[in-house]
Amino acid sequence: MKYYFSLQITNKEFLPYYQGQISAINVITNSGVNVQFPAVHLRQHLDRKGVYGRFCLETQNNKFLSLIKLV
Repeated sequence: MKYYFSLQITNKEFLPYYQGQISAINVITNSGVNVQFPAVHLRQHLDRKGVYGRFCLETQNNKFLSLIKLV
């Protein structure tokens, strides 16, 4: 299953996720579905401003497969 969503998280807002104080992130997809996944998967998309952009989360049987930033 593929889920598409946008994120706008400043580096300051992302700090608790980065430090492991908060382990999961909840997003509402473009189709209105609420999806939760481990925040550690966003680290690769973190830059000095934070995490911004459109993403595609892919799962199979409710298990994480990939998180890709779309251009």
